[in-house]
Amino acid sequence: MNLDTKKIYIRLRHRIEVKMGQVVLLQDCCQFIASPSRIKKTVGTLPIYRVTPDDKHLVVLDIMKVIEALKSFFTDVEIESFGANQVIIEIVNQKNRPNMLLVLFVCLLLFVGSGLAIMNFHEDVSMLGVHQKIYKIITGEEKEHPLLLQIPYSIGIGIGMILFFNHLFKKRFNEEPSPLEVEMFLYQQNLDQYVAMFENKEAQKKLNDEPD
Repeated sequence: MNLDTKKIYIRLRHRIEVKMGQVVLLQDCCQFIASPSRIKKTVGTLPIYRVTPDDKHLVVLDIMKVIEALKSFFTDVEIESFGANQVIIEIVNQKNRPNMLLVLFVCLLLFVGSGLAIMNFHEDVSMLGVHQKIYKIITGEEKEHPLLLQIPYSIGIGIGMILFFNHLFKKRFNEEPSPLEVEMFLYQQNLDQYVAMFENKEAQKKLNDEPD
């Protein structure tokens, strides 16, 4: 066995964020182990891809491009890859300050919309009548607006929503993800899978259109 044989084990990351014009290094898009260890720094700083304005917002980097870059630099290296075959590169621009008028408008729209949804639901299920009957059962009196039940009920709705989404502004109550975060994760996962498959189809189409 040749002890001088260079071996590199790589695993592509799922998704990374870069800036426009940035050179993506191997250590940015991969987890890797290099043997012998003295080449680890060289492997990590190996340029894999340069982001250009033509890339727009998303780029799918295939494992074959990473292996090609490694082979062009290390001619005698053995490469083994694990995990996913693509990494999605998201190009992020410099974040601007949010438009406060737009933020206030969206907050007002969500507040009014959610309030109308709750009121329409209560009207459909006759929540006022239910409260009146419960109040009569407990106190023996009839009351048109049983505030003794309505006020705690309204406060409970707000507390329940806060606990359901597991957030109060930036504060989290526990480490478990909220249902909204799970749905956003599943949506992002499906979106990434679609982008990767679409990129592969486009690359294959370009390859087929090239003249022999």
